[in-house]
Amino acid sequence: MTWWMTDETHDPVRTSWVDGANGHADFPIQNLPFGVFSPPAGDARIGVAIGDSILDLSALASQLPASEALRHRRLNALFALPTEQRRLLRHAISGMLSDRAIADRVIPHLHAAADCTLHLPARIGDYTDFYVGIHHANNIGRQFRPDNPLLPNYKYVPIGYHGRASSIQPSGVPVRRPLGQRKPPEADAPIFGPSTRLDYELELGVWIGSGNALGTPIPIGQAADHVAGFCLLNDWSARDVQAWEYQPLGPFLAKNFQSTISPWVVTAEAMAPFRLAQPPRPQGDPDPLLYLQDEADRQHGALALTLEVSILTAAMRVRGDAPVRLSQGPASNMYWTVQQIVAHHASNGCNLNPGDLLGTGTISAADRSGYGSLMELSAGGKEPVALPGGESRTFVADGDEIILRASASAAGFTSIGFGECRAMILPAQ
Repeated sequence: MTWWMTDETHDPVRTSWVDGANGHADFPIQNLPFGVFSPPAGDARIGVAIGDSILDLSALASQLPASEALRHRRLNALFALPTEQRRLLRHAISGMLSDRAIADRVIPHLHAAADCTLHLPARIGDYTDFYVGIHHANNIGRQFRPDNPLLPNYKYVPIGYHGRASSIQPSGVPVRRPLGQRKPPEADAPIFGPSTRLDYELELGVWIGSGNALGTPIPIGQAADHVAGFCLLNDWSARDVQAWEYQPLGPFLAKNFQSTISPWVVTAEAMAPFRLAQPPRPQGDPDPLLYLQDEADRQHGALALTLEVSILTAAMRVRGDAPVRLSQGPASNMYWTVQQIVAHHASNGCNLNPGDLLGTGTISAADRSGYGSLMELSAGGKEPVALPGGESRTFVADGDEIILRASASAAGFTSIGFGECRAMILPAQ
């Protein structure tokens, strides 16, 4: 079955017997994202989100396909399975959660999500961050190179860099304000101390499924078969540290202190209804080189996702206010598709492994309402963003909580969501 085709598990008429699942904003039965959780009195195990509950798949492994992979405490073995085996597992879980005749024997293995602890879903061997958001690249580039915001290679090469896997944390884990070298404009020499220009970046995370052997590239036409699923990614960035250190080799301490991901893996199979044709490239832009061209990717490579960022400040928390949305925009603003960044990453023979994580880079819309970072919203700190209660922000303050969300929608299908990717900033230590 082709990666963009839908089946009965996507049927909007399909319902679940699980309380609260039908009509759930994020996790109806048409989604079925995988994750790793601990129940109140138990060890970490693999589960699937359904409404406001988690189904313990490890406890039901003997009744499901891929039973051995479900007994692990991370999703790596599940990611490594061929696409067809993961699809069979999705069908079996969907049937289990829609068949009222077997509800009584499944109910004991349902846990209230609010009572559980969510963990990193996989052991992340390697993490690579890309730069596919062309509006973000233009917005940031204009702040430093007004007449030439994009470097000459941008429209030919899916730009990426090797990031730090060990400091990636699941949603809810606080972020300590990083220390680093920075050189204020008025200073003659750099100083060391807490970053004063801490920022978030709204990104999509891509989980690698089956890998490739070292020395064997992944053709663009096969790249989709190597994608297990998606999450939200906040690539926290210390802009002042980054400005001082990034030449000549790129960011280092400005980004490796911590990244935050949403804990649920929305599978590639769940995203099948939410595929779009790539937006046409602007007139005059070069065609991708041949190794990045594929007709199926042109027709189905973009994603019908809406991404948003909200903030909850310490003062808002005290007042009992709800988070305030800072931006909202489509993921279709990516200049390179997920399949293109996978194919490019492996084009030199680099081996990708199950559980590797790729970040898209910051995804911004063409206008301010969809900017994916405070660096853009505040014009590099020159235009404070107004918040309720008289507060404003140019960059993230201690006590601020940044919340990323995403939803996938398409006519004739049930919308699904990614859950939250959130973290609060703690003072530097």
